Amino acid sequence: MKWWQKILANTIIFLSLAGFLEGFIIETWLTALVAAIVFAGLNLFVKPILVLLSLPITFLTLGLFYFVINGLMLWLTAALVSGFAFSSFWLALLVALIVSALNAFLSSGFEN
Repeated sequence: MKWWQKILANTIIFLSLAGFLEGFIIETWLTALVAAIVFAGLNLFVKPILVLLSLPITFLTLGLFYFVINGLMLWLTAALVSGFAFSSFWLALLVALIVSALNAFLSSGFEN
């Protein structure tokens, strides 16, 4: 999947989940687009560093800590983008799990 397709998919996923999950707040579709761009940037630059630093705990938890890192990336996105918020970290973790699953599903369908 190309980068713009992933950003567009994340924008649509964010908007859909905000409609279904109470406590996940997005003010406008433009906010969702900005959040998707910031989320992609954080995943590109910050996430690899966190994954490397947390490798021992990720190994001990048999990879489950990787989901916590995904939740932290969304939590950090909410801190950086106004109008994009979660009521709790657990909700951010749930949204991160759903976004990861849907991105994996969509990426398998858009293989070249």
